[in-house]
Amino acid sequence: QNITCWRKKFLETFFSNVLHGVLDVSSDWRLNDHHFSPLLHSAPHVSQLTLCNMLQGAVELAAEHNQKVLENLAGSLRILKFQHLLSSDQSIRHPLVLLLHRLIHHGSVSHVSVYSWPVPDTVLLVLILSMSAGFWRSGSALAYQSSPCGLCREDIAQSQELAQERAERGRSDEREWSDWENQKRCLRATEEANAEVNGCGADNHLNSIPSGLRSPPLQNEACSEASSKVPCDHTSIQGGFSPRCISDQLSCHAVLRKTRRRLRSAVGKKRRCLRRSRGPYADPEDLYDFVFTVAREDNSVLLNKSSTTEGENGENWTSSSPGSPCTGHAGCKKRGGSAGIFPLKAARRFRSVSTLELFSIPLTGETCQTLSNLLSSWVSLENLVLSYNGLGANIFCILSGLRALSCHSDCRLRVVRVSDVFSHMPCMDLVRCILSTFPQLHALSVGFDLKNQLEEDTPEGNPSCSEAEILESCLQQLEIRFPREPLHTAFLLPVLKASKSLQQLSLDSATLPSSQELGLLLEALKECNPNLRKLSFHDVNLAEHQKEVLLLLQDPVLQEITLSFCRLFESSTTEFLSEIINTVKRNSSLKSLRLPGNRLGNHRLVALADIFSEDSSSSLCQLDVSSNCIKPDGLLAFTKKLEGHIQQRRGQIQFTHLRLFQNWLDQDAETAQEALRRLRAVCSVVSDSWDSSQAFADYISVM
Repeated sequence: QNITCWRKKFLETFFSNVLHGVLDVSSDWRLNDHHFSPLLHSAPHVSQLTLCNMLQGAVELAAEHNQKVLENLAGSLRILKFQHLLSSDQSIRHPLVLLLHRLIHHGSVSHVSVYSWPVPDTVLLVLILSMSAGFWRSGSALAYQSSPCGLCREDIAQSQELAQERAERGRSDEREWSDWENQKRCLRATEEANAEVNGCGADNHLNSIPSGLRSPPLQNEACSEASSKVPCDHTSIQGGFSPRCISDQLSCHAVLRKTRRRLRSAVGKKRRCLRRSRGPYADPEDLYDFVFTVAREDNSVLLNKSSTTEGENGENWTSSSPGSPCTGHAGCKKRGGSAGIFPLKAARRFRSVSTLELFSIPLTGETCQTLSNLLSSWVSLENLVLSYNGLGANIFCILSGLRALSCHSDCRLRVVRVSDVFSHMPCMDLVRCILSTFPQLHALSVGFDLKNQLEEDTPEGNPSCSEAEILESCLQQLEIRFPREPLHTAFLLPVLKASKSLQQLSLDSATLPSSQELGLLLEALKECNPNLRKLSFHDVNLAEHQKEVLLLLQDPVLQEITLSFCRLFESSTTEFLSEIINTVKRNSSLKSLRLPGNRLGNHRLVALADIFSEDSSSSLCQLDVSSNCIKPDGLLAFTKKLEGHIQQRRGQIQFTHLRLFQNWLDQDAETAQEALRRLRAVCSVVSDSWDSSQAFADYISVM
């Protein structure tokens, strides 16, 4: 691990050990002090936390006396892991809910991983997934008020205050509007009386009404103009006007001036509020409505969908409606009645995590359906890792959820990694299907160990996926682990053409159907991917492709080449090794060469030291010769030869890293230590204390 701060690492480990009971605080007099809380002291330094077994740690953290600890964790914790979980009773779920709610919904956790759960508790797993996606089935707002989460209570109190202010504002506007109407009727009655006394007709009466009173008051000037038309001379008293009437009119206009200024914006606000009241929420600026908008949307999908669901207005809608991900593929059967699955309309939407990882957890059809529906609206998700989950045909259900997610303009998904034991469809079909759905992906990894026996052994694979059109993608990293499938460049070519920004390509466990296939692939990479910097082949038999290997090592663009367990020297001659060394010596762009598992042996390792000879223009910095049957005497000979080249070049060498994992260095510990000591004066050496005899016994036992 690359540990940048040992103090933080220590306190993080200290917190975990105290929480899980590994470290007994009571046994140390320095820590056993009622004025000192080890958890509270170290919580601000914890960025990664692992909960195991029966979730005892979750129960402890959710306890009332650890409320301050949980608050500190909410600000510091970024990664939350669940490992080796066991089925638990219902008493565990409530503390877990409170913990997840505080750390994810009101905290800083952005990464949730679940590891090694051979027999998962469906209810518990769905709970972790749904709360990671930002959902919490809380029921009504009253459930929040009775909840120990003070942040939720504050949200509700604030939303209620805003709602009360709007209601009071509305009542005030209505009163002002009513006063204005009464004043308008008062003036009209006064003008009618004046018209009768003066013998004026109806037309004169209409003209005598101030213009500002014929329509709702929109301008302040209208009021002043109207008041100037009202006779206020004392001579008009003989004409039927009394001083009291004139005074009433003047006071009425004075009130109107103030009222109009207040009602100018009130009229518009009232109309807007009336329009908003017809929608799903009253005011988008309301914090409560903003947080829970997703839960109130009419087109929210259900986690436990049947083929048709009765809507709130009595209308039926099917699961294939727009935005609903799972359409019932094979292996994604509609099931109902699980206690752990609930409709999204019954849940509240909170902050969600950006990374979800599920390792070695069998996912049933029901759980896959749940995950699919969660994925369909999980717009904050950036990294999705599904590894060894026994998906089978349920992969189509997951793809359906991803397809629905891609319809969101604010979708952030950039990394998808899927691996399993059995493949239900050819790897290239799955790659094309995912890329056609998510061309904005930056990294895609697809890998399977074995081919499903039920799958037809044809290169065409699944027509619906193999024919998927791939638009220009943003893909930068592509990893494919084939279950001993033939590598057809024709099927990979559309992906390469669409991925102009591809920088890393890794092909694992593929078989080459013909001797020309590797050459075609290298030509395609050269034409379609000018930005490719790292190319890796693992467990691909290259023993009969020596010409193509030399062409690969000559590439002027590649900076890192990995040929691991590719049987390079299985049937090669001494000339082939010399050609490899000369090719690397002339390549000034290659920075890293990884050759683990190729049976180099002592003599070939010693020969590789010539890469750094005086006449070399190589810029090689890293060399990996792990798992190559290297013995201590061979390593010492390589070291001495390397030292000689360095002296000839007067120390002008860029070689910095050497990897030596799983070699036979334990056969002569003294010689090995001398070689390693001298090597570390030249470069950084990474090795291990590998027991070669035990490894050989294990190899024999599985033959």
